[in-house]
Amino acid sequence: MTQTYKGACFCGAVTLEATGAPEAMGYCHCRSCRSWSAGPVNAFTLWKPEAVRVTQGEEEIASFAKTPASERQYCRKCGGHLMTVHPGFGLIDVFAATLPELPFKAAVHVNYAETVLPMKDGLPKLKDFPAELGGSGEMVAE
Repeated sequence: MTQTYKGACFCGAVTLEATGAPEAMGYCHCRSCRSWSAGPVNAFTLWKPEAVRVTQGEEEIASFAKTPASERQYCRKCGGHLMTVHPGFGLIDVFAATLPELPFKAAVHVNYAETVLPMKDGLPKLKDFPAELGGSGEMVAE
C-alpha cells in the first residue's frame, strides 16, 4: 500500500499531500534556502510533481521566484512556507517540516560549500548539486 503524508501551512488554510516515497531527502546549505527558511540549514524532501497534491486552499498559495531555478510557494494568509518547485530538476521540494509524519532520513548535504553550520554526520557533502542535476558532483570534506 502506498503511504500518503499530509501537511499544511502554519495557519492550516492550505493543505497538501505527498504520496509514495520522496526521490531524495537531505539538507541544503545554500544562502537562498537559509534566508528563505530563516535557519542555518534547510531540510528538503524532493518529490515528482505527480506525487504532490494541494488538497485545500490552492487559491491562498502565493509564490516568489528569485531565480528561474526555484519557485518558492507559501500561504498568503499566514506566510507559512509550503514547497519549492524546481522546474529544471522536474521535482518539488516539500519542506520536511511541512510533512510532520514523514520519517525524515537525510541522505546527502547539497551546497555544502556555503555552509554556516558544519554538520559531522557521516553523510555525503556535495559542493553544490549532483552532476545529474546540473551541479559539479564534487564532494567536500566533512
